[in-house]
Amino acid sequence: MKGVVVKSTGSWYLVRDEEGKLHRARLRGKFKLKGMKVSNPLAVGDKVAFDLEETGEDTAVINTIQDRENYIIRQSTHKTAYSHIIAANLDLAMLIVTLVSPRTSFGFIDRFLVTAEAYDIPTIIVYNKTDMYDDEMRDYQRQISYMYEQIGYKTLAVSAKTKEGLDELKKLLHSKTTLLSGHSGVGKSTLINLIVPDLELKTSEISDFSDKGVHTTTFAEMFEVDKDTYIIDTPGIKELGIVDIPATELSHYFPEMRERLNQCRFNNCTHFNEPGCAVIEAVRHNEISLTRYESYLSMLHGQDNRK
Repeated sequence: MKGVVVKSTGSWYLVRDEEGKLHRARLRGKFKLKGMKVSNPLAVGDKVAFDLEETGEDTAVINTIQDRENYIIRQSTHKTAYSHIIAANLDLAMLIVTLVSPRTSFGFIDRFLVTAEAYDIPTIIVYNKTDMYDDEMRDYQRQISYMYEQIGYKTLAVSAKTKEGLDELKKLLHSKTTLLSGHSGVGKSTLINLIVPDLELKTSEISDFSDKGVHTTTFAEMFEVDKDTYIIDTPGIKELGIVDIPATELSHYFPEMRERLNQCRFNNCTHFNEPGCAVIEAVRHNEISLTRYESYLSMLHGQDNRK
């Protein structure tokens, strides 16, 4: 039988078969992905082949995983030198960000965008909690949106409280498998509850002490919105370490740098301090955002991935 992994809890998986029926499944024996050191061999969105067990309990054994079209990956927070696949076989990623309570940094946004670029996953930046913005904050949000739209990323301002932007958000999800990601507390589960009301996902208030979100999603899970439309909710991400991108290729995943790759004096230019660097010149002339360039340097030098 064939199906799609819709929930992963570590040792057991929930698989939806081609007729829409759910099966509780496990992997057959030790399972390793060739050439990949990952803490989770299976991820939500993976397409698998499985056999039902003759136990009378509707359990199954997963035998094979189909080749992935793409995936979002991060450094594992539990196993050194290992990576963790957040979700696979995506049509779209939506990065839910907030300017207040909690604040999402440029560094985090840019790390996510680079990861999505590396695996050819279109990404939309969704600004949530706009009901908390004053006029100055709204103007700031428009400036940030303009910066990202100039380099090809769609942005959307929404509010789970006032329903601003919700209709457009639903249209963007239509007939796609979409990953919703972001820090804890940015309102992913609240938005999903509005999109698919009967789910009633558990939500949590922001901790006043730290202004950090409280984890309400423990495991990644795929939900059906309607026929051919699925969303994947994920646990809030504190850190997003870049995986398997050599320093010499990092700028390929910044669209505004990629278009200048053949303009530098040196073929192996890292755009840090080399003479005749087209990227550095573009930063000096405000053709490349300084915040984006600072994010690039942070990744290039392997600095704190939470910022």
